[in-house]
Amino acid sequence: MTASSSPSSRRLCQIVFWLGLMSFLAWDWSTSAPVDLRQEPPLIAAGSGQVVSGGHCSMAK
Repeated sequence: MTASSSPSSRRLCQIVFWLGLMSFLAWDWSTSAPVDLRQEPPLIAAGSGQVVSGGHCSMAK
């Protein structure tokens, strides 16, 4: 068994990973503008009478 695969080294890598991920998510949450769900286009507009404004970029207009 090598030193890089010891249980304490793996645990340290896991802790660093999760702390990094949580830090990124906290930073993203604090700096992003809130999502206004009323202004979002519907994902599926089947039968609602609304036209979907999103879609594939090659979709005919």
